[in-house]
Amino acid sequence: MSNTIEKIKCLIIGSGPAGYTAAIYAARADMKPVMYTGMQMGGQLTTTTEVDNFPGYANGTDGTAMMEDLKKQAERFGTEVRFGVVTKVELSTEVGGIHKVIVDEEKEIEAETVIISTGATAKYLGLESEQRLIGGGVSACATCDGFFYKGQDVVVVGAGDTAAEEATYLANICKKVTILVRKDYMRASKAMQHRVNKTENIEVLYNTEIDEVLGSNVVEGVRAINNQTKETTDISVTGVFIAIGHKPNSDLFKGFLDMDDTGYLITKGKSTKTNLPGVFAAGDIQDKEYRQAVTAAGTGCMAALDAERYLGALH
Repeated sequence: MSNTIEKIKCLIIGSGPAGYTAAIYAARADMKPVMYTGMQMGGQLTTTTEVDNFPGYANGTDGTAMMEDLKKQAERFGTEVRFGVVTKVELSTEVGGIHKVIVDEEKEIEAETVIISTGATAKYLGLESEQRLIGGGVSACATCDGFFYKGQDVVVVGAGDTAAEEATYLANICKKVTILVRKDYMRASKAMQHRVNKTENIEVLYNTEIDEVLGSNVVEGVRAINNQTKETTDISVTGVFIAIGHKPNSDLFKGFLDMDDTGYLITKGKSTKTNLPGVFAAGDIQDKEYRQAVTAAGTGCMAALDAERYLGALH
């Protein structure tokens, strides 16, 4: 542990669209923000090759390039972006209290305000072939990437409401959507199941899992296995959408911040305020509904404004 404790006005934890947008607004408000990026600088979007739905990029852009643009913009206004991981927090319950944070298990920081934008991690199946083809046809977000598979055949993996929503969304764009369900029933709500069943170009295969994603550089199909009969079938598709849920990156804040039963941080009303004064949450860490870069950026803006108003009321 270092002997010198750094004191800062605004600490931002996480570096996706929410974190960088918060940094832009906080820096312009002269809050001198310091950002710790976490292990994945730029967040989930850096695993997306093409981004076509973020306003301002008329010809689309690359996910990593877009995050670099946001980083440069934040730095232009004076944000200090540091590569590092917050490993421990001790958050104050007092208005005007100081929040203590440990970075990389050694550097100690005292912050007047903290903006948490650590995001959520998409759950994947863990197959080598799946991991290799992320960005090459394997995706965890139909609304982000579905457009690229217009008129093509795709597979959705999952059995809950998310899988049903992704499948019905894709059915409007794609030629055929095949849903692979591990058990002999779907967990989705009855309303969502009815919607799936009424959609002509959706086929549901029960007791079926992916054995392997086929293709060297891009997805060419999947090898599906019936987990009852052990029979395998090759399905020719160009896109594989994994819809088995997300895990919010909130373990660090357990015991301090209110969260729902799946770990998403709870914010008050339409604000980004958590249950602790001076601590704000933005992006996918508190949003399990939309999970888009543009909505994350919007809440990043809100968090910085909330933090600025909080500090303004203190001094």
